[in-house]
Amino acid sequence: MNNRFAVVLAAGKGTRMKSDLYKVLHPVCGKPMVQHTMDQLKQLNVQRIVTVVGHGAETVQEQIGDVTEYCVQSEQLGTGHAVMQADERLSEEKGTTLVLCGDTPLITSETMENLILHHESVGAKATILTAEVSDPTGYGRLVRNEEGFVEKIVEHKDASIEERKITEINTGTYCFDNEFLFSALKRIDNDNVQGEYYLPDVIEILKRECEKISAYATNDPEETMGINDRVALSEAESALRKRINRHWMREGVTIVDPPNTYIGPDVSIQPDTKILPGTMIEGNTTILSHCEIGPYSELKDSYIGEYTKVQHSVVHDSQVGQEVMIGPYAHIRPQSDIGSNVKIGNFVEVKKATFGDNSKASHLSYIGDADIGSDVNLGCGSITVNYDGENKHLTTIEDGAFIGCNANLIAPVTVGEKAYVAAGSTVTDDVPEQSLAIARQRQTTKDGYLKDDRK
Repeated sequence: MNNRFAVVLAAGKGTRMKSDLYKVLHPVCGKPMVQHTMDQLKQLNVQRIVTVVGHGAETVQEQIGDVTEYCVQSEQLGTGHAVMQADERLSEEKGTTLVLCGDTPLITSETMENLILHHESVGAKATILTAEVSDPTGYGRLVRNEEGFVEKIVEHKDASIEERKITEINTGTYCFDNEFLFSALKRIDNDNVQGEYYLPDVIEILKRECEKISAYATNDPEETMGINDRVALSEAESALRKRINRHWMREGVTIVDPPNTYIGPDVSIQPDTKILPGTMIEGNTTILSHCEIGPYSELKDSYIGEYTKVQHSVVHDSQVGQEVMIGPYAHIRPQSDIGSNVKIGNFVEVKKATFGDNSKASHLSYIGDADIGSDVNLGCGSITVNYDGENKHLTTIEDGAFIGCNANLIAPVTVGEKAYVAAGSTVTDDVPEQSLAIARQRQTTKDGYLKDDRK
């Protein structure tokens, strides 16, 4: 197998996005578009990746990390000029170089691999990734000779009437013999209206030298979509979401309303789970089998055990066990660890808390910075008062304890095993095991109070 290299073009500012955010950092299904490209590229056997950055270079490097080398295109003078920036790093290498754009988030590793294999199998010096589209207006057309090799690429404005009938277009992704690529780049010029150096000019140079130029057509034109404005961004979002949803449905997941279900690219879902309408599942979330998520729930960076239901609720950066009932209208905030057979009911907020197995907070409670044991019952309106104005403090409720309705537990405080806290109590001291704490003023009733000269 030849050595393989890749050049990712990510230097364009993206003025048509009309945004302060660097173009390739705009998210598609929750992930920056350049990260989609890089994640697919990393699945290939590529020895070196060089990413060409320009505007927003530091933020792009921060996002992608050290999986790639970087070079800077300080002036945006065309795609050919961008690839030239990698000359010092790659020009002496022997092998195959894949050149692709960082604003093509839908391209898959399978298509990249097939392009490279085709390029190497036919012995071409350059291979163009192409696509058949119903409306090729504005795209460069691929003209093939009788043997199927590339005769030329003709831009739409320069195409004849017959050439405009061609529906096979240049997608802007290429494979090159690395040595020929950097040799040809030294010979292209910017003698055009824009005064820029274009990568397709390399094809013309190779053609004049009678080198073999091939093309590989993807069977999914959507993969080659480049993002230049917010309209294309929304189209890519829709296409990728549809692809993701179809994948999980084919893997045995029921998605009741795919157009209104949003699943991120790094999510994992096991078979026989049902996703109801309006649900968003993002980040590194794992959902085991036989769960029911939604409707209108939001999960992010969380783990959900088997047979768990999350209804009309939010779960972020947390662990949830099996056979748990969450919601409706519950909020599981980061760093929470919910055991199995737990109920977190309507309008309950949990933050940085541990719930042992078989415990429940059925409604209208705030449980923050708490360690809740097993078989604990938190009555309606239970609150762990965790903040003193400067610091957060821990509430510990041991196994089998019972917290009555509208109880305030002023942290730091511990309620011992199988202890009871009476309804309406404000607890400031530890409660020993198997004890009853009553912390409320004795009721006073003033009989006939409202009869005294009151209208």
